[in-house]
Amino acid sequence: MNNIWDERYAMDGYLFGTQANAFLLSQQALLKQGAYCLAVADGEGRNGVWLAERGLRVLSVDSSAVAVNKARTLAQQRGVKVDFELADLLQWDWGENRFDVVVAIFIQFAGPEQRKQMFADIKRCIKPGGLLLLQGYTPRQLEYGTGGPSQAENLYTEALLRDIFSDWEILHLRVHDDFISEGSAHHGMSALIDMVARV
Repeated sequence: MNNIWDERYAMDGYLFGTQANAFLLSQQALLKQGAYCLAVADGEGRNGVWLAERGLRVLSVDSSAVAVNKARTLAQQRGVKVDFELADLLQWDWGENRFDVVVAIFIQFAGPEQRKQMFADIKRCIKPGGLLLLQGYTPRQLEYGTGGPSQAENLYTEALLRDIFSDWEILHLRVHDDFISEGSAHHGMSALIDMVARV
């Protein structure tokens, strides 16, 4: 997987742009200064760097060395401190009751079995009272073809997320079609699902 992503991120400029994800921006009021935040599969760092600019302590993890290097550059350019870790998230030690916030934006590289493991890791690593902010694509995204995986089984439905997080308080869950422009890789009308959940 690393080689594929290294190749994708090796382009000039930033594949997904340098501005934070629009859904993440919309949840700014929930983010408290000093909170310890994990940015999952953070790629070139657009979301992790923005979170650090808001005063959060950020650990940005990704499996692509090319992306992590570009993320470091972005953090330096913006004058913020972000801790970066190069890791395969399916093998990584997420820890337990470690983070106040986990931000998971378009992490749909994982198939059903891998997703089950990753969501279990996410649930375990968030402290009691902590938050998960998640955005992904729904199966309708295959009709748009404006970003995301081509495997339908990797995409999220409302029923899937409600089932996985049935033991959490779901503060916000919305399925919607919207135009997004996040670099060259996420551009155009998109079938989206947003969730905010609390342990």
